[in-house]
Amino acid sequence: MDTQNFYAHNTAIIDQGAKIGANSKIWHFCHVMNDSVIGENCSLGQNVFVANNVTLGNNVKVQNNVSIYTGVTCEDDVFLGPSMVFTNITNPRSAIVRKGQYEKTLVKKGASIGANATIVCGLTIGEFAFIGAGTVITKDVPDFALMVGVPARQLGWMSKYGHRLNFDEQNIAICPESSEKYKLENNLVKFIG
Repeated sequence: MDTQNFYAHNTAIIDQGAKIGANSKIWHFCHVMNDSVIGENCSLGQNVFVANNVTLGNNVKVQNNVSIYTGVTCEDDVFLGPSMVFTNITNPRSAIVRKGQYEKTLVKKGASIGANATIVCGLTIGEFAFIGAGTVITKDVPDFALMVGVPARQLGWMSKYGHRLNFDEQNIAICPESSEKYKLENNLVKFIG
């Protein structure tokens, strides 16, 4: 662990063997366990827990009170909102040890997960997907999908910039902020530039 290249508040606990990228910031009362990898330019807010065998890509923003359990991988540019929850066992029981049965969860590049959302383990959240606050995800989420509710239902599609996409009669949408174009085809959205 090279403490020269990142910032860690003096209340943070970083276990021997954790790998933390340059310019990352680890704030008050965080715990980063060994065998975890945190990329460059990441920010871990107050009271964040990162378990063994977790991987965070570059520029991942983790807001306060988030626990990232074994089996979770977040690609670059992922946003994890305050107090959102990951699980890693489908059928937990206090009296039954299932440490060898952790399921993997993948959050792909650019996805945002809102405050107090819950992600059931063993799923994939697609690129630039947008999970609304308080949503409970129980199934895989397609790229660019806007998901809300308990359990989650798809409400529409979002741009890379986080704007709702409105498709015309040719199934083309333009992001109002970036002017980038998207195409809806076979109930999937593709970025076309």
